Amino acid sequence: MTETRPAPSSTKLPPKRLYGALALAEMFTWALLILGMVLKYSGVTEALVPVFGPIHGVVFIAYCVVTCFVWVNQRWSFGRGVAGLASAVVPFCTVPFERDAERRGLLEGGWRLAPGGQHPQGLIERAQALCLRHPIPAAVAGVVFVAVVTAVLLFLGPPVPKG
Repeated sequence: MTETRPAPSSTKLPPKRLYGALALAEMFTWALLILGMVLKYSGVTEALVPVFGPIHGVVFIAYCVVTCFVWVNQRWSFGRGVAGLASAVVPFCTVPFERDAERRGLLEGGWRLAPGGQHPQGLIERAQALCLRHPIPAAVAGVVFVAVVTAVLLFLGPPVPKG
């Protein structure tokens, strides 16, 4: 299946801008977390990992949610979407992935399923169209979703067991 680009939109926060901001934030929080780990394991201080870890975790989850949202909107191939998600796992890869997608024109246009845009096909596109028709409640729901996932992961414990 070929990747298509949606028509331009007058949206104040188009896919390119939203995705670029989250890619940069994810990379920045990786840097904070790695700094905290370097300071911890060099014996300087352990105080930063418990602060930077959850911040990075929240931004990581938000980046993954936005990646899925952009994946649907831009009609990325399965491989491109999975690569976008995988870019968050490797430190500092989200921005190169985002820049590559931008260079290839895969972030162009607006939200194709926004009011006045294309008719949604299937459950996932209908959910996205609903979010785009009601952006404030959708943003609140997104924040709540990220908070719940973060809380569950914190309850389960750190990704690397102590000891």
